Amino acid sequence: MGFEQKEFNSFIEANNVYGFFKEPITLKSGRKSNFYANWRNVVEDAYLTNKLADFVLEYVKSKNLIVDTYYGVPEGATKLGVITQFKNAQTSPNFGKGSHVLAMGRAKPKDHGAPKDKFFVGEPKGKVLVIEDVTTTGGSLIETLTGLKEAGINVVGVISLTNRMEKREDGLSVKEAIEKTGAEFYNMSTALEMLPVLYKKLSPGIEIGEAIVKEFKEFGVEEIKLE
Repeated sequence: MGFEQKEFNSFIEANNVYGFFKEPITLKSGRKSNFYANWRNVVEDAYLTNKLADFVLEYVKSKNLIVDTYYGVPEGATKLGVITQFKNAQTSPNFGKGSHVLAMGRAKPKDHGAPKDKFFVGEPKGKVLVIEDVTTTGGSLIETLTGLKEAGINVVGVISLTNRMEKREDGLSVKEAIEKTGAEFYNMSTALEMLPVLYKKLSPGIEIGEAIVKEFKEFGVEEIKLE
């Protein structure tokens, strides 16, 4: 079975990835927002994480990408990266001892031990695809890509589960900023797609709706219509 966008969007909707707030919350990027996208509920559950990994593998196949190692951005996508890589390895015709690495990055570099263990618990090998859960301005993602590049890792692409579709302070979209580093950028879903559906379903109120419309006028790669 191939990747189906409608099925993935339904998975997002069914598992409360999005939420609305009357009082704006502060995002990791430092911006304030009346909505959030958070995959924590999914990746805390073994069954749902397994299903999410299948979606990632199906999406990658649909894009005809060749990947040797899946690598999750520390710490938000670490578990998903490991499980996706494990499932990828199991389906490989050459699966065996030494055929695939299980790579994990350290949120903070280790200050002792072997140099190869400074940034990784299992160094990514071959053609590496980086997974991020949510991209707003892409700060954590670009930091991760910089570290991988310094370590000589061949990053062939980046996948964001949820792209909030916002511009950075330099005016670039996350896609534009990532692709300036030399890596292809893909998003499996966007806030522009999901917010109108969830706003209608959850009915958080006109005040919140107006705040989100204003937010996209200020930061969005394009304006949003919730009605």
